[in-house]
Order: sequence, then C-alpha cells, then structure tokens
Amino acid sequence: MKAVIQRVLEASLQVEGKLISEIKQGLVILLGIHEEDALDDLDWLVKKVSQLRIFADEKANMNLSVKDINGDMLVVSQFTLYANTKKGNRPSFTTAARPEKAIPLYEEFVRKIELNLNKKIQTGIFGADMKLGLINDGPVTIVIDSKNKI
Repeated sequence: MKAVIQRVLEASLQVEGKLISEIKQGLVILLGIHEEDALDDLDWLVKKVSQLRIFADEKANMNLSVKDINGDMLVVSQFTLYANTKKGNRPSFTTAARPEKAIPLYEEFVRKIELNLNKKIQTGIFGADMKLGLINDGPVTIVIDSKNKI
C-alpha cells in the first residue's frame, strides 16, 4: 500500500458538485492499494499513519500525531499511485488492485483508523470522479509505502 499523507488546515471533497466530505486540521491520505497487498500491509500502514508525528508541539517541533491533536482525517482511494510510466507517455495501472480486492482493503483501512483514533473518518467515494480541495499546512507531504517497511 502507498499513502500520500498531507498535513492540512482544512480539506473538502466533492462529487458531481456535491460536498461529500470535509475536515478541519488533520490529514488527507491518498491511499493506493497494490494487487499484492494484504492485511499485514494494512495493519502496518494504519499504525504508521496514526502515530506519524508531523504536527507542531509547543516548541514548534514536529512532535505530535494526528491522534495527539485530535485532528480530523480524510481518506481517498487513489489507484493512480501505482502508475507505471516506464514505457511511453501513457501511464499503466496494471499493478493497482482491482476493485474487488481494493474496496474491502480500503474499507478495512478506514475502519481500523477509526478504531485507532476513536473518531469518525471522512472518505471519498471509491471509483468516483472526485474534486479534492485542501489547504496544505507547511506544506508537509509524506509518502509511505508498506513495501518499504523493513
């Protein structure tokens, strides 16, 4: 699994002009699921994201997690994180998990994050054409890949 994590002051997501989700200070997570991903990838990434210390403490050091600040979270499925651009100019997405595998893993990721943070997590709509707006704080953007956990 790959996650692009953005520290935000606020974010909102629309589908067909309708507001679907919005958050205040917290994290936007673009989540890509690989065809070979399994529950151990999911569990590792949930723990990493929940404990990632990228919010400022009283000394302005990045020392607090989203849980520490009681921040919000918006998780959006993003198969394009597995774009292969080695040949030609048109990306290939053949290593991204098919919906029948990706949807249950995406939903389980959200469920486990909610349990970990003890709060409702905002989401997009899997497979929809979404419009994501955000104010990146910092900017701070971190990329995490569960295949690089060792």
